[in-house]
Amino acid sequence: MESPHRFEIPRLTALLLHALPRVVEGMIAPVVVFYAGLVVLGLNGALVTAVAWVYGGIAVRVVRRRPVPGTLLLAALGVTARAALAAVTGSAVVYFLQPTLGTMLVAVSFLASVPLGRPLAAKVATDLVPLPEAFLAHARVRRFFLQISLLWSLTFTLNTAISLWLLFSQSIGTFLWVRTAAVATLGATAVLISVWGFKRCVNRVTAAPA
Repeated sequence: MESPHRFEIPRLTALLLHALPRVVEGMIAPVVVFYAGLVVLGLNGALVTAVAWVYGGIAVRVVRRRPVPGTLLLAALGVTARAALAAVTGSAVVYFLQPTLGTMLVAVSFLASVPLGRPLAAKVATDLVPLPEAFLAHARVRRFFLQISLLWSLTFTLNTAISLWLLFSQSIGTFLWVRTAAVATLGATAVLISVWGFKRCVNRVTAAPA
């Protein structure tokens, strides 16, 4: 009999192609836009271009009659508030400190979900890939998501530590490029470990008899 936990995992290339535009739009392009504005127009110009980038993304979706994610609207409000505060204080550190502290809260959330027995990694995974309830209820699967939640908590903690050190000890230009490279490396490593572990877990669970 076929295992009730069996399902088909999307190809890794399909997942990467699905995620790539979001990574470029949400992570790489904002750094390029802010840095270009900083070099050409100064701090206030960089803040304006950063805000314009986010609202431009919303405008493009509206023109193309594509749905605007609620998270993007919240991001636009957050960027506007951060930019206004940074403009008033005249400090780029203020602009980048808030998302860094937000990353720390994410790390704490992943960590706190483990002793509660509700691993946040499982919630993230089900948002990306439809997972059967029978599969999620399997003891090996629950143990895997607990371990991956710890992994992502560590990843976001290192992300926060590196960001804070760069923010308060280096120039904004160095912060932007070194942090982006470090975060991308940490994130890619965590993703590879997560995907490898998930495939290994799925193979073991689906190979078990019903």
